[in-house]
Amino acid sequence: MRRVVITGAGTLNPLGADVPATFAAMQQGRCAIGPLTCRDVDRLSIQIGAEIRNFTPEDHFARNSLSLLDRFTQIALISARQAMAQSGLVIDDALGLRAGVILGTAGGGNTTVDDNYHTVYAEGKNRVHPFVVPRLMHNAAASHVSMEFGLKGPGYTVSTACASGNHAMGQAFHMVRGGGADVMLTGGSEAMLCFGGIKAWEGLRVMSRDTCRPFSRNRSGMVQGEGGAVFVFEDYDHARARGAEILAEVTGFGMSADAGDIVMPDRDGPVRAMRAALADAGTAPDAVDYVNAHGTGTAANDRTEAEALRIVMGAHADMVPVSSTKSMHGHLIGGTSAVELLACLMALRDGVIAPTVNFSEPDPEIGLDVVPNCARQARVDVVMSNAFAFGGLNAVLVLKRAP
Repeated sequence: MRRVVITGAGTLNPLGADVPATFAAMQQGRCAIGPLTCRDVDRLSIQIGAEIRNFTPEDHFARNSLSLLDRFTQIALISARQAMAQSGLVIDDALGLRAGVILGTAGGGNTTVDDNYHTVYAEGKNRVHPFVVPRLMHNAAASHVSMEFGLKGPGYTVSTACASGNHAMGQAFHMVRGGGADVMLTGGSEAMLCFGGIKAWEGLRVMSRDTCRPFSRNRSGMVQGEGGAVFVFEDYDHARARGAEILAEVTGFGMSADAGDIVMPDRDGPVRAMRAALADAGTAPDAVDYVNAHGTGTAANDRTEAEALRIVMGAHADMVPVSSTKSMHGHLIGGTSAVELLACLMALRDGVIAPTVNFSEPDPEIGLDVVPNCARQARVDVVMSNAFAFGGLNAVLVLKRAP
């Protein structure tokens, strides 16, 4: 099997419009959670979220093409452009047949759905735009990325709720490692901060009314955000042959299903996913230098994840830094683990571990080193990134410092 490396990264998320801005915000421990500005916000019980502010789509896309692009697709395309620019890849006819795209999303064109339901039901109109279906379909982002860059190899979308991004990147890793492609663009994006999106999540009663404080004793729930990130996964030999800068190496991926409850987490599934990822990477648990936790800020999720980490890590769980960047950028649902992978790259490349902000008091049921409130300098050679989704679908990635 072939080695897989990352040669490009791009993002648009509440912390920044590119990777350097996102790294800077994470290092500063900046929280992007604030008042929502969506339509009918006064009818919402939850009025906070992590929005991408000062974003003008017309600055990035021709006006006539915007009729085809939901916000989640715009985020993916902008992120992919940045990743491709950093990678320096030129997709010619031959490479195009060996290059593909796998992206994750949970809601797809959620804003398009919300806007058009409003048009039909609230405004009483009988016609909608002819491109509603191409905008809202979950594969829209993957399709547009493939078309923009001429990626004619494997292409599809993964939708596994909050683990969509990690599942997509894990599948892309398998594709390159197994020889099905030389290059894969992969990651995830989400844009659910609209009236319908927030109203649906309100019904679950897992949302915080003030802020996201994962692992803190007084945590009060998750906070939604929007955004995403895209990476270039590439065969190591292919990258070396063209002189590409290698950002990190992807070494392992593990998946599992709880096969239990549709919303309540279970520690057995995450334990099996983490163990599978570490075994796939050939990495011992005590060799992990940083864990980017799923860490949603709900009482059940954080406690269950801490229990699972202790089972997998043993005594090392008391020493390894475990942080949740959702405290800064919110829960981006299908795009969140892609943005969290940026925190992993920052730890590996810059030796900076992103903090868990808004932390106020330790929870004795957690007892982990959650890197509270301030970023930390450290030598990091191996990272593990967790994603545990509703439906009990778990996906874990392991990366190491660039060879």
